[in-house]
Amino acid sequence: YKRYAGLFFIICVDKTDNELIDLEIIHRYVYILDKYFGSVTELDLIYDFTRAYVVLDELLIAGEQQECSAMEVLRIVDNQDEVHKSEL
Repeated sequence: YKRYAGLFFIICVDKTDNELIDLEIIHRYVYILDKYFGSVTELDLIYDFTRAYVVLDELLIAGEQQECSAMEVLRIVDNQDEVHKSEL
């Protein structure tokens, strides 16, 4: 687990996995959430949890890191937001 400003992020990993890489993935996820929400808070994650899951889905697939570029993940999520808004 890793604590960021009162938020705890917990992941389950195998004993054979590299813990430093897993901590880096948590750090990258929080960094992307901070950029996406402005300054991510517990309320952002509670009331807009679907967007947090979209960000996580772009970052990880089947427990493996899919995209390592935070800016690319943000670009994809922003494009998805624009498509969603245009459909409404």
